[in-house]
Amino acid sequence: MKSLAALARRYAQDPARWPLAPQFDAESRWYARLGSDPTHEVWLLTWLPGQSTDLHDHGGSAGAFHVVRGALTEQVVRPGEPGPVVPREATLHRGATRAFGSRHVHRIVNTGTEPAVSLHVYAPALGEMTRYRLDGGVLRVAVVEKAGVDW
Repeated sequence: MKSLAALARRYAQDPARWPLAPQFDAESRWYARLGSDPTHEVWLLTWLPGQSTDLHDHGGSAGAFHVVRGALTEQVVRPGEPGPVVPREATLHRGATRAFGSRHVHRIVNTGTEPAVSLHVYAPALGEMTRYRLDGGVLRVAVVEKAGVDW
């Protein structure tokens, strides 16, 4: 199988082939599944300024995302490191791709002033996601969400 980053770039390069166009929602972050096959699934997400995810993992799936439009800031935490958990932050601009492994915990936010669009690929398809909160430098599970039930 091709790398997930390469798949994300391939899907992102041809928006005319997407089954739907990106939409923006002032109330909440918009997302839609573009498709899947036995090895992976693809999601399209939009982000107005200030919109974000919670800290989360991907339930054992590895992934990659490509910034199609705008810029997104990723905050990554590494559970299990000694001392308090402190997010590390990096901003990815249009054209950037970020791949991650199956134990990756992160938060994505549009810290800019322009809307952003990103395309995400996961392998295997998402079955669950764990959402976390930071409590005094300790990463704690907030909720575990299931595909087909919670999204």
